[in-house]
Amino acid sequence: MKLKPLGDRVVIQVNAEETTTSSGIVLPGSAQEKPQQGKIIAVGSGEIVDGKKVPLDVKVGDEVIYSKYSGSEVKVGEDKFLIVKQSDILAIVE
Repeated sequence: MKLKPLGDRVVIQVNAEETTTSSGIVLPGSAQEKPQQGKIIAVGSGEIVDGKKVPLDVKVGDEVIYSKYSGSEVKVGEDKFLIVKQSDILAIVE
């Protein structure tokens, strides 16, 4: 199955959650922090501003940091994805 976002939305493959600390302590699921970083795997066609289509600032392959509680989580097979609006993306990791 392939995901194709609409408008100004992007699909992000969420990075794996950390299950152990740097000192080797295993964290239970309730203590793990929700990841805020991932890789863009699909982008929408752009948003419409004043009747004109404006392309998105991000592209497929960009590593991004997004707002903690933004978007909609979806699961396709074993993979977790997040669909967010471009405005929920805080930064591109270079």
